Formats: sequence, C-alpha cells, structure tokens
Amino acid sequence: MKQTFDPISPRVPHMLHGADYNPEQWLRYPEVLEEDIRLMKLANCNVMSVGIFSWVSLEPEEGVFTFDWLDGVLDRFAANGIYAFLATPSGARPAWMSEKYPEVLRVSEGRVRNLHGFRHNHCYTSPVYREKVHTINMKLAERYGHHPAVIGWHISNEFGGDCHCDYCQEAFRTWLHDKYGTLDELNHVWWTAFWSHTITKWSQIESPAPHGETQVHGMNLDWRRFVTHQTADFIRHEIEPLRRINSSLPVTTNLMEYFEGLNYWKFADLLDVVSWDSYPTWHDRGGDDAAQAARVAMMHDIIRSIKGGQPWMLMESTPSLTNWQQVSKLKRPGMHLLSSMQAIAHGSDTVQYFQWRKSRGSSEKLHGAVVDHVGHEHTRVFHDVAEVGEILKKMNAVVGTGVPAEAAIIFDWENRWAINDAQGPRNMGVKYEDTVQAHYRALWEQGVPLDVIDMEQDFAPYKLLVAPMLYMVRPGVGERIHQFVEAGGTFVATYWSGIVDENDLCFLGGFPGPLRETLGIWSEEIDALHDHDVNGIVTNAGGGLGLAEAYDAAELCDLIHLETAEALAVYRSDFYAGRPALTVNQLGKGRAYYIASRNKEPFHSDFYKELVEQTAVRRALAAKLPSCVSSSIRTDGESEYIFIMNFSNEPRQVALDGARYSDLVSGEAVGAELELAPYGVKVITRKVNG
Repeated sequence: MKQTFDPISPRVPHMLHGADYNPEQWLRYPEVLEEDIRLMKLANCNVMSVGIFSWVSLEPEEGVFTFDWLDGVLDRFAANGIYAFLATPSGARPAWMSEKYPEVLRVSEGRVRNLHGFRHNHCYTSPVYREKVHTINMKLAERYGHHPAVIGWHISNEFGGDCHCDYCQEAFRTWLHDKYGTLDELNHVWWTAFWSHTITKWSQIESPAPHGETQVHGMNLDWRRFVTHQTADFIRHEIEPLRRINSSLPVTTNLMEYFEGLNYWKFADLLDVVSWDSYPTWHDRGGDDAAQAARVAMMHDIIRSIKGGQPWMLMESTPSLTNWQQVSKLKRPGMHLLSSMQAIAHGSDTVQYFQWRKSRGSSEKLHGAVVDHVGHEHTRVFHDVAEVGEILKKMNAVVGTGVPAEAAIIFDWENRWAINDAQGPRNMGVKYEDTVQAHYRALWEQGVPLDVIDMEQDFAPYKLLVAPMLYMVRPGVGERIHQFVEAGGTFVATYWSGIVDENDLCFLGGFPGPLRETLGIWSEEIDALHDHDVNGIVTNAGGGLGLAEAYDAAELCDLIHLETAEALAVYRSDFYAGRPALTVNQLGKGRAYYIASRNKEPFHSDFYKELVEQTAVRRALAAKLPSCVSSSIRTDGESEYIFIMNFSNEPRQVALDGARYSDLVSGEAVGAELELAPYGVKVITRKVNG
C-alpha cells in the first residue's frame, strides 16, 4: 500500500493553516482588511478560502463583473506569503438571478418552488443556472487561474439537497431509462406489482413525495442515487472551465459529517483532494470525550479512504464554538490543539476554520472565529490558533505521509439508505450508524489504523474486514468477500446482513444471501426487542477467543442455524435459548465470524482485542492505552509519526513499547512513559529500522 503522496499543493509543501475569509463583508472598512494581513501572519496562517458565497460582489448585475476588490485581496496575499483556495460562488446565487430566472430556484418534495433566500436553494439541473455558473467560473479561471496566490479551487460549498422541478423530473426519467432500458425491467426491480403500482408510461414516474409515492423502496433508492448523480454532474460542470484554463490547480469541495443525502464515494473521481467540515459537540458528556472523539475519528477515516488513503483537508472547524448547535459550548483549554492534531493524525494535511473574522451581522455573527468582534490578537482563542500554527510549522515531515491501515470497516452509503428505508425490524431505530461506530470504536481504542470503505473497494490490502449490518449486498461483493476469507483474511459480519440486492429486493433461497456459504450459517428469523427487553449470550469456554462468560444483548437477536460454522456462544434466554449467537466458519486459509445479536459492552472491546492479536493487524503503538487515550500513526515507510491523544479532562500516563522515540515538535528524546495533560497530545517519531 502506498505510504507517501504528493502535497496538496506542490507550491506549498507544508501543513496548511487558515480559514474561510469573507473580505466582501468588510469593503466599507479598509482598515479591517489591512489589519487582517497582520493578524494572519501573527496567527501563523498561510492559506485562506476566499470567494465562498461572493457571487453578488463579483457580478452585482447580470453580465457586469467587479473583480477589483478580489484583485486587491489576492495581490496582498501574494505580497505577504499567504495563499488562497479560491471558491466558485454557486452556493448562493444573487437576487437579480432569482428574480429574472425563477426556474433556478429549487422545488421542494411538496412541489412548491422556494423563494429567494438562504443558500443552496438552487436547481442543479436548470439550464439557466448551469449557464450562469459556467460564465462566472470561466471569468474567475481566466482572471485568477495563474495568480501567484491561488493554489487550488474550492468548488461551491457543502453540496446537499434535492430539487423536484419539471427539469429534474425529466432528468430522473431519462436516468432511469438509461439504467433499465425498458419499463418491464424497471417494474421488476421496483417490484411495482405490489399495491398495483405498475408503471405503463415513463411519464408516470415522479420523484418521491409526501402526498404521492414513498412506499416503493426501489424507487426511493434510485431517487437518492439520481440526486447523487445529478450533484456529481453539476460539480463536473463547475470544474470543466477551471481545468480548461489551468489543469494543474487541484479542486476540492467540502463534505459534511455523516451527511446521508449524497453518496460521497461517487465524488472520488471528480475531486483531486477531499475535504470536510468538522463540528463535533465536544464536552457534551462531562470530562469524557472519548465517544465523541471516536465518532470524529471515523469520519476522518471515511474522508481519507474516499481517495485511497491520500491526505485530505480539514476545510472547516471552529477555533471556539458554533452558533447553530443546541448547546454552543466553548472548547476547554487544550481541546483546540488536540482536535486539530486528531485530524492530522488521521491523514489531514491542513487545519482550517470557519471563520477568520466574525461577521458583524446576520446568521453567523456569533459563530466562532479566529478574530473576535474586539478585533485584536489578545484573546484566548487567537492564542490557541497561533499555537496550532506554530506546531504545524514543525510538521513538514508529516506532509504527504499515509496511514498504514491493515484493517477496514465497511460503511456503505447505499446500504445505509436501504436499511433506513427498510420498514423493519425496529422502526424506532435500527441504528446502522451507531452499530458501525461501536465496532469502529473497539478497534480505535486499541490504536488500530482503520480505513472506512464502501463495499465496492478492494479488500485485498487488509487482514481484517468488518461489515456490520451489510443488509444490501451488491453484485460481486459476496464473491469478493468469499475470496478474501479463502486467501487468509478474517471477516466479521453481524445480524441483518445479506437481506437484499442492489435493487432492495430480498434474496431468495435464504439469508444471508451471498454471504451464506462464507459465514456457514442460515438466518431464519430476527427478533426485535423492546427497549426494556434484555437477552444475553453465553460463551463456550470463552468461545476460543478469551471472551467473558456472558454478555447482555439488546434490540436485535438473529435466529440462525449452523451449516458449516461452529458456535462460539449461544443465547441465554427466551424461546431461542441455546441457539447459536456467535459463530466462526473456517474457510480456506481464513475465518468468517458472525455476531448474531446486538451485544452490549464490553463485548466489542473483548472480541476485537482477541481478533487484533489473532490477525496481528498493525497498531500505532504496541502498548496498553488508558481509558480516553487513543493513538494514531502516519508513516512514509522510513519514519513513523505517532499521535498520542488524551480525550479526558484528567491527566494520563502512557507506558511506551520500548522503542526509541523522540518528540517531533521539540526534538527531545522520549522516555519510557509519557505524561499527557488533560486534553493533551504528544507527537512522537522513530525510524522504522532505528
């Protein structure tokens, strides 16, 4: 597996540190714009994202372009060693456009056209909107595509949402016709004979609507696929003029945390680098931030995995607080550096913020920023940001390094859509996302580097592959998992797997469908438990895995039969007491485990501790970590950079593994034990063969 990559920008082979910058809001305050340059340098910032939502400042009237203000900003950047990711402004169109061309406004699922306002309130299919976007993007590319300050393009902002206008309905029908060819095929895969929903003309197809069709699951799935397709096509349309002028500038767009509406894997081939906006609710559980840290770490790993492990960008984070979460809590001392280093530890080569300077008015005037309304550098937050920048200056060696993952977890967007639309077995919460995160956390707590992948990815590079609730199994996936196990891999599956194909049609011949031979079991029924119900599993002398004698089970219990598998645990109670609850199937050189019930902790911790030893997957640090402490690793194959992070408000001591380490920041030798302050982080390094 490749362990080194090119820098995000070859012109800046350093860690990038900066923020979203909105100078158009301050054009009446020239003294502010001048002061910003001084403060950026004081904060050790070397890059800004500029031009997001700036369309009306660039084109105040149709065909009238005003670039002087942006010329001044970028020229000042170039003169002061500051760089820019220049944004295309399509995230919010000007009022003149909505007034003259109302078709650019989005139509809701209720078939009502939106008024002008907010943002991301536009139709990706509209010919007029696409024409206007192409024009402004071409103007920007021609003027700034070779500007010395511009090192990349920031495409729009946080894509999301769908449109149900006539243009989109027709595009949906065309997309379906191209995919299925005939109505007979479409009716079969959508199973429209149910409730007499058979479609006899293409024109009868409508997108899902609350006052129309929502119960044809194949249609719902295809609509979500179409929305991703149409969004990706719009991004491709945005990028084309930029690449035409200067194909060497990388393009990115900022994704959102666990956003369900778009299958981000479909953006992999469009973007040169992937970025995302991270806004965790730190300190929402007292002094233990480990659960939140594991959730954020998994999203970091998703973003890195989309482009095959190459470094990514933390495009937005807050240096202090947000203004839109239910509770906008301040970061405790140390947390800003810790959370920034966590992103670097999981493969980011940037730390960037929303926003540089707090807006004076409107909805984000109280959102955190590097520069507060007071306007100077003498604040706690500014000091925290400057500290991050100072440390990033000393991390050039980490730029372009990879994360050496030998284990992977499948978190598949289409599977997620299908599960959440399945109507059973627990409509009060089937908890796919929580389930994947529970398995992820058990490995993260051991310092196991992880890729988080789509089911279409190559499984061969891994020793351990985990697929919680793989409800949908697309063509060829079951066969590739079978080959992975036969070749010596360890595979872990759970309840509610192998239920439907790519069209959300149930497999015939017994569950878990294409996984049945690999797992060596047949699933006959699944019992959904009420929240107050508890069952449990009893292990067979530790199940051969050194497990505890018993664990509680809740919510879902799969009733299975052994075929070629061996039972490692059985159910404790109810009418299925004594039936298999945890199994292993020997297949070729490998093993396939099936966890039939949703088990409470410490099951996952115990189970994966044994699997890590059994498979010998790589860990960042071969040492037992105290609670709330995680370790992550990046490497270029010659040197290792290990991040040891304390997500607790109490100090922690970490005994190292006997290797010779030095502190990456100070260069000093590290002893046998590390002292971590509350919310503290240390980055240590060693030569691989040193």
